Amino acid sequence: MSDGPTRAQLETRLADLRQEFATGQQMVADLEQRRVSLEQSMLRISGAIQLLEELLDGRDAAPVDPAGQSGA
Repeated sequence: MSDGPTRAQLETRLADLRQEFATGQQMVADLEQRRVSLEQSMLRISGAIQLLEELLDGRDAAPVDPAGQSGA
């Protein structure tokens, strides 16, 4: 007789590990989706920052009317 784990115990452990692995894969996919979403948000914020900086820099050079056309 063997003192090691039984076949049923090994199969149970294998099923547990497969489930843990699948859970880990799903977590990685979720994190990747969140990363992409965060990158898109940061890109939009960066564009807004750049636009506002350009407007502020341009304001000293030429006034901008409410219609969005620079005054000359």
